[in-house]
Amino acid sequence: MKRSELKTASKLNIIPLGGLEQIGMNITAFRYEDSIIVVDCGLSFPADDMLGIDLVIPDITYLMDNADKVRAFVITHGHEDHIGALPYILKKLNVPIYATKLTMGIIENKLKEHELLNGTKRKIIKFGDSVNLGAFRVEFIKTNHSIVDAAALAIYSPAGIVVHTGDFKVDYTPVFGDAIDLQRFAELGKKGVLALMCDSTNAERPGFTQSERTVGRTFDTLFNEHKDTRIIIATFASNVDRVQQIINSAYKYGRKVVVEGRSMVNIIQTATSLGYLSIPDKTLIEIDQLKNYPDEQTVIITTGSQGESMAALSRMAEDNHRKISITAGDTVIFSSNPIPGNEKAVTKVINELLMKGADVIFQDAHVSGHACQEEIKLLYTLLQPRYAIPVHGEYKHLKAQAKLVENLGIDKEDIFILSSGDVLELNHEGAQVTGKVPVGTILVDGLGVGDVGNVVLRDRQHLAEDGIMIVVLALDKVGGYLVSGPDVVSRGFVYVREADELMEEARVLLDEAVQSCLGRGISDWGKLKSTIKEVLCDFVWKKTKRNPMILPIIMEV
Repeated sequence: MKRSELKTASKLNIIPLGGLEQIGMNITAFRYEDSIIVVDCGLSFPADDMLGIDLVIPDITYLMDNADKVRAFVITHGHEDHIGALPYILKKLNVPIYATKLTMGIIENKLKEHELLNGTKRKIIKFGDSVNLGAFRVEFIKTNHSIVDAAALAIYSPAGIVVHTGDFKVDYTPVFGDAIDLQRFAELGKKGVLALMCDSTNAERPGFTQSERTVGRTFDTLFNEHKDTRIIIATFASNVDRVQQIINSAYKYGRKVVVEGRSMVNIIQTATSLGYLSIPDKTLIEIDQLKNYPDEQTVIITTGSQGESMAALSRMAEDNHRKISITAGDTVIFSSNPIPGNEKAVTKVINELLMKGADVIFQDAHVSGHACQEEIKLLYTLLQPRYAIPVHGEYKHLKAQAKLVENLGIDKEDIFILSSGDVLELNHEGAQVTGKVPVGTILVDGLGVGDVGNVVLRDRQHLAEDGIMIVVLALDKVGGYLVSGPDVVSRGFVYVREADELMEEARVLLDEAVQSCLGRGISDWGKLKSTIKEVLCDFVWKKTKRNPMILPIIMEV
């Protein structure tokens, strides 16, 4: 083996395959020689210009190219941006999954839906326990987040220890379970930590994130102030602690609780069966039983806090919900903050609710699940890492953490703001980005995974912006002369009844162009179609300054 090869082999590779430059689609590969482990496997939701797309999942070309080296998926917690892509990725790369109890319960629900449960190896890991995976040993460390059972990971390799925080905050008074295990972080700091990969979501916010318990006190106050109205609360389906506190307040004030929204129902069933949610007897009722109770004795916990068009609250606001209608006097509480990019959708739902006479409360009923600056500084101080690798956030969040870390005394050259696909090679002697691996996004549309690419999206954008014009004509099979048409049909271009003159003019022009081609002996369909496109495109642009998609259809009779 050459000297250069020996040097490369002794380094750990950290390769983010998603989750940087954005909030969502978190997935990172760790490689040491012939062992690869993958931390998280999340999805993201489509941007506004991804018309008709349901979900976005990571491109795992790098993992497929090294499939024989991949030992496992190690999952930090049960949010969609960390587990949502698993059912799609496991169909290509079936390796074991390691996670904590509730996280695994939520994953198993997904695997059942995709009929993957029996074929996937799964192992539940307790906090403080470790699992050996090839050249790696991974220890699960208790943290706090907006979902129970969130873990940080201490990843032991021959090159050194890397700590990955997952999504976290420091909550000394959590609703369920223990506070974050700061003692273990301090012990790791004494051992010596090679690198810290730390959550950056709130790196711009000074101070500490409030405890989840403060929301419980807010709910008690709101329930007390709105004793005479029905209360509808929208929150994230996965925030089990938040749901617990709503149920506690409902029970205290003698209200029955209805849970609405498929994802909310699924997670509450899972959390209850695993003992993470305690619901007093006869508190939960079915939606059909609502009519048996006066409004002031009911609470509805629903999905749709982010203004998602198909979520239960949005359907209520638009009068599209089959069983619940918003009425004047309802109190609707948004127990969440809009995720960046969702502000317009949330405002739209709030406006619709207000127009129906509802009292909408969207302030002070939420706390973040992510660490603010003082908590980030606390973790860096305890762990004393050689290198800092900010993760989980848009570029501005990563940059804010980098600046924070610099002020703590870590050298600028030891702070790495990576892009998805970067290969960071590191050990205690040094660290540098040495290359790139292929990364990208795979679009999920209905049952199709990856069958919609940039070309199809561009066509959808074109259709959405300019509409379509279809030109239909029939040619004689033997003589090659025009039998009927050309007829022009449009959709999303102009309202035909008010544009008779324009459409007739276009039809006459096309008739002349087609007859001219046929008169010169041109009967090749490709040439005819390109002529039709050119003539109609020029005509429409001159008349309307629009550029619709033009689709010629030629039939032989």
